[in-house]
Amino acid sequence: MAIAIPHRLLFIDGEWREPIQRKRIPIVNPSTEEVIGHIPAATAEDVEIAVDAARKAFAHNKGKDWASASGPHRAKYLRAIAAKITERKSELAKLETIDCGKPLEEAAWDIDDVASCFEYYADLAEGLDAKQKAPVSLPMQQFKCHVLKEPIGVVGLITPWNYPLLMAAWKVAPALAAGCTAILKPSELASTTCLELAEVCREVGLPPGVLNILTGLGPEAGAPLASHLHVDKVAFTGSTATGSKIMTAAAQIIKPVTLELGGKSPILVFEDVDLDKAAEWTLFGCFWTNGQICSATSRLLVHEGIATEFLDRLVKWSKNIKVSDPFEEGCRLGPIVSAGQYEKVMNFISTAKNEGATILCGGVRPQHLKKGYFVEPTIITDVTTSMQIWREEVFGPVLCVKTFSTEDEAIELANDTHYGLGAAVISKDLERCERVTKALQAGIVWINCSQPCFCQAPWGGNKRSGFGRELGEWGLENYLSVKQVTEYTSDDPWGWYQSPARL
Repeated sequence: MAIAIPHRLLFIDGEWREPIQRKRIPIVNPSTEEVIGHIPAATAEDVEIAVDAARKAFAHNKGKDWASASGPHRAKYLRAIAAKITERKSELAKLETIDCGKPLEEAAWDIDDVASCFEYYADLAEGLDAKQKAPVSLPMQQFKCHVLKEPIGVVGLITPWNYPLLMAAWKVAPALAAGCTAILKPSELASTTCLELAEVCREVGLPPGVLNILTGLGPEAGAPLASHLHVDKVAFTGSTATGSKIMTAAAQIIKPVTLELGGKSPILVFEDVDLDKAAEWTLFGCFWTNGQICSATSRLLVHEGIATEFLDRLVKWSKNIKVSDPFEEGCRLGPIVSAGQYEKVMNFISTAKNEGATILCGGVRPQHLKKGYFVEPTIITDVTTSMQIWREEVFGPVLCVKTFSTEDEAIELANDTHYGLGAAVISKDLERCERVTKALQAGIVWINCSQPCFCQAPWGGNKRSGFGRELGEWGLENYLSVKQVTEYTSDDPWGWYQSPARL
């Protein structure tokens, strides 16, 4: 399918601008390995201009144009963005698919979620004014106190390539709803739809400088954004290694950060399950989005009493997954996003085999696909807890398996990880599900499913999966600063010091 990639520049202060160094980065279609276009490559000089534009937009007219404008005023723009996204759904879904390789049906679902996210935060923006001056009860009658919630300022938003426009929406929508101004830096591996978001913002008349979008490499654009003295907060989704660097840079000037990082999430399948239902959720939890999900439940813990039969079902279900060009009807697994990521996934599989694990199915390029970064859905057994495949995030369609005999053993194995983003438990015994849910060390737990995500519910992890929560009301709070205002209301002097008049 021929898709025209729009030629875009950087989006700064409401205008398209050529990067200072005039560099561009090739866009590679992961299905064909062909260069299909280019994106602009921002550097520190461009970051400087964008941050200056965002600061001016935040302070313009003493904040009355954006930062301290009414919630309904900002909501109007968020709803207009949502409407434009919906209007351009078909085009945006195709751009997402050709850019990052996810099946077209998934991409279309993502674009719906993008529009819903902007609508949701428009609702919250409209309700924000009513929450201002919330009273605080005090024990002393001569004082009264209330709380103001104010936008935190200029925010740097750094997003990944697995859900390019959706992950941008998760950050942009609440930041703008709160009254912040922002610089968005999407991943250089998949930026095309984020540049189209810039065009949408231009079309709806978003005030200049409120949202600036810089594409480019992490070290050249992301790093100077994260460490910039005049960026008041950074919100990052991506690898734990990069998150650590961002946190280190922010620590130098005590800058707040929200980090949504890697994962190696478990899925616990007990002996009382419907095998086919559990098999589908197990595969969906790991192979959705071509296996490139930070929350992928890629460690399967299955009760030893059903392990043989369950694995047989998993293999049959896996072999029925259509791996193809993501534009083909019925595609359920597309390519890995890039050559580098493809090599990384294949190295994980090779290392697992060398360490003594068994590749039960998959682990190779599909025979019918000679080009593109495709990997068959892969299931790996005979895994020990010390193996790389069990402990490290693969970010590809690779599921590793261990068995357990007791509930306590399953919980211990599930929690034996540096990560703590997601977890799933599959069982007909809902009391057991509740016990296990409380015991799992994760920010998100799914019961009898894996991976459903709604913009109304909080999202985030524990341990090395990061901290802070996105989505829901928690996502809005990320971009708000709380100010205590206390007033002395008595006509009497405070009386702590002796008045000079009485001396």
